[in-house]
Amino acid sequence: MTDQKGMRRSLTRYGDEAFSLYLRKAFIKAMGYSDDALDRPVIGIANTFSAYNACHANVPALVEAVKRGVMLAGGLPMEFPTISLHESFAYPTSMYFRNLMAMDTEEMLRALPMDACVLIGGCDKTVPAQLMAAASADVPAIQLVTGPMLSGTHGTERIGACTDCRRFWGEYRGGRIDEAEINQIEGRLVPTAGTCGVMGTASTMACMTEALGMMLPGGATIPAVTADRLRCAEATGTRAMALAKEGLRPSEIMTPKAFENALRVLLAIGGSTNGVVHAAAMAGRLGIELDLEAFDALGATTPVLVDLKPTGKYYMDDLHRAGGMTAILHELKPLLNLDCMTVTGRTLGQEIDAAPLGHKQAVVRPISNPIHAGGGIAFLKGNLAGDGAIIKQSACSKELLVHTGRAVVFDSLEDLAMRIDDPGLDVAKDDVLILRNAGPKGAPGMPEAGYIPIPKKIAQQGIKDMVRISDCRMSGTAFGTIVLHATPEAAVGGPLALVESGDLIRLDVPNRRLEMDVSETELEKRRKAWTPPETLKAERGYKKLYMDHVTQAGEGADFDFLVKRPYVAKTPAG
Repeated sequence: MTDQKGMRRSLTRYGDEAFSLYLRKAFIKAMGYSDDALDRPVIGIANTFSAYNACHANVPALVEAVKRGVMLAGGLPMEFPTISLHESFAYPTSMYFRNLMAMDTEEMLRALPMDACVLIGGCDKTVPAQLMAAASADVPAIQLVTGPMLSGTHGTERIGACTDCRRFWGEYRGGRIDEAEINQIEGRLVPTAGTCGVMGTASTMACMTEALGMMLPGGATIPAVTADRLRCAEATGTRAMALAKEGLRPSEIMTPKAFENALRVLLAIGGSTNGVVHAAAMAGRLGIELDLEAFDALGATTPVLVDLKPTGKYYMDDLHRAGGMTAILHELKPLLNLDCMTVTGRTLGQEIDAAPLGHKQAVVRPISNPIHAGGGIAFLKGNLAGDGAIIKQSACSKELLVHTGRAVVFDSLEDLAMRIDDPGLDVAKDDVLILRNAGPKGAPGMPEAGYIPIPKKIAQQGIKDMVRISDCRMSGTAFGTIVLHATPEAAVGGPLALVESGDLIRLDVPNRRLEMDVSETELEKRRKAWTPPETLKAERGYKKLYMDHVTQAGEGADFDFLVKRPYVAKTPAG
């Protein structure tokens, strides 16, 4: 057969293609489809609904809206389930399963008959997993996000997950909020379905995806519970039908220059540090290497423009009312690669020009009057950073951007949990907290534990920030002077494995340095005495696959056999 469209795609191999199609149609007719329906283009819809995932609570309604858009355009929508990940409902961490979700989605894109696919994601790891899959399968695809939740209130104070979750928990640990009030707050932090209502990882990935060109314009910031979110879903289904006809593939959209646009947006929105790891993983699927030094250089010309928590004061519903990504892209236009193709079939420049300028607002600053100059995220080098570490400098305490302090080392997540609130812990407010063996292999899964709690006896003094360093990640909703992703991680012998409590640690963000005041002779002595932790051993199942093949943070913590090697390009171009 030569017509490999619709139900004729990806035929099961029985040795007789005509029989394969005949058998497929016989079984699918049991679902009530007519010959007319089965002769139409097929649009797959990746359904990531789960009772464990409040961020995706609106997915059933979105699926129905996407179906409506597909059918109005004359196609046949076919939803299929994939893994669903929620940050708070995945042990040991959702990042541990991101690659599994990417594999699941990729294999379904290859195995099922579809001419294009709508990928519905929301909570942190789902969107990068789906885009990693789309890049590898290279089937025409378009991303639809579930959208952010609305903000809520506690007393007269406006609140929202999850920056305020962390702020209130810090107040509770410091004794400034009692148990009754923290329980009351717990019921008000997440007032609606949707992803975190601040510039956490979910919102960061949504904004980066729109800048990358894999989402309809305006789709990143629409609140989950609004009618506009459903209309966006319908339009996404309609556009998927056009993609099926045009054959526009992710590899034609997700180019090095498009990733550079997405990285610029990451900096301008004061986005999550997780965006760096996910961008590296997505680009790696296409043979594109993320150049972290070039990314750092982008910060010199890309200020933080969005006044949004955790680095500002507003919420995602405010950003949407202010114009969403349209307002941001208009400000960034002189810095962007405007000739990049988008999923609409038009270039990014054409989309920006077609979008209305909007109204006067205070959420997105003009580029001449930014929230923070010099880039939201900085790349650090030095003998404690190894191949590099990152810090979200826009979320730091200014007085700690240059700091020297004594190391207080925690050897694992378990060690941290056992000792952080011990009244006998040898710690002072100017010390540097270090957590190791919490990276991709060490934890495993590189959890969001980089937001190390302020030791209780220090918190009770009113101290709300200290320099903290780890080889793991931090939630995009978190804030503080926190160094992350030290590479290689301690579990494979990286520099964090060699630091000892009492060593002097120097952080100098303006000069991009992270160092321990220890001689090379002493470091070599410690290196020879080091032995890998027992936790690296895995005998079976997904854990063995993960431990044998996960890469380091700078390469996206993807599986080495899923990255397209050798690299054929770099992003940013520099």
